[in-house]
Amino acid sequence: MPPFVPLTLFALVVAAIIAHVAVPSVRGWLWKPIAGLGAFMLVALWYLGLVWAPPEQFMSDVGRILYVHVPHVWMALLAFTLNVGCAVAYLMKKSFVTDALAESAAEVGVYFGAVGVTMGSIWARPTWGVWWDWDPRLISTTVMLLAYVGYLALRSFTEDPERRATWSAVAAILSYVSLPIVWFSVRWWNSLHQVQSSPSTVDKPMVQVLRWGAITLLCFLYVFIVKRYQIARSRQTAAMELPPLEAPRPEAA
Repeated sequence: MPPFVPLTLFALVVAAIIAHVAVPSVRGWLWKPIAGLGAFMLVALWYLGLVWAPPEQFMSDVGRILYVHVPHVWMALLAFTLNVGCAVAYLMKKSFVTDALAESAAEVGVYFGAVGVTMGSIWARPTWGVWWDWDPRLISTTVMLLAYVGYLALRSFTEDPERRATWSAVAAILSYVSLPIVWFSVRWWNSLHQVQSSPSTVDKPMVQVLRWGAITLLCFLYVFIVKRYQIARSRQTAAMELPPLEAPRPEAA
């Protein structure tokens, strides 16, 4: 596979995301071709990851799961970054649009993070001999996911829309502190988990497949957030249109 192919597809997806933000008229349909592209790339990823890419030198075929495990974690970090950006934007200028986007990004991020951790556990069993180890990377990642689950729980248990948006925005900023800890945990502490690789330390076919997997999941990240955002905005609209609850009337003596 020529190296420019993944980069071209990445540029295409990024251009679509920018168009979605900048051109409101395309928001209703732009997710459809991106979803189709993601489905095509997912089918191709099965072949590239299982057949085309060579086995890893030390992990052999077990290492192939990294082509989906690593991109899932990347997408979770990207979604949580969008969440905190929307949280800061909401605190600067009250807008239920940014609040809905923050909620959508957090929920989708938790999904990608949970799948990534599950795949990491599947990879760890034949590699480390255990499904779970009290490793700094695993602990910090689990704490990060629990923080965002708590963020979503806070939203669920707070009824007042403005209070919910404000409190959850603060919770999002506090939860984001866990991301740099996750990223640097393998450098700060002794860890079973390997340090982040770079294109210079990985064979070129593996780099290309890893990039292909990341772009594939970026398509689905975009689609999931767009659809989840539409649900969040619909709920906000429905809640604002509800008539106020009547005060209970005293019973006749």
